[in-house]
Amino acid sequence: MLRDLESLPWNEPACVQVMLHDEDDDVFGLWMLRDGVLVEMGIPGIQRVHTAVRSQETSPGFLVRTGLDRGEDQHSPEHAQDPRSSW
Repeated sequence: MLRDLESLPWNEPACVQVMLHDEDDDVFGLWMLRDGVLVEMGIPGIQRVHTAVRSQETSPGFLVRTGLDRGEDQHSPEHAQDPRSSW
């Protein structure tokens, strides 16, 4: 979906904002176009948690509010995270 949005002829690409909410997320994630590519923007108090997945699956992780014990401690080490984008 993000690749389709990137390919559209935006009049003002720097003003494009995309909000995504996956079923496991606590909050919406914010994505903005930077140099023609949609990039997830960091939001204070929000963390994307990546957990290890089986090799045939892709997982973007999930967004949690920090400081509420909502799962930020489940973050897997970088070598165990899925580098593929499920979007």
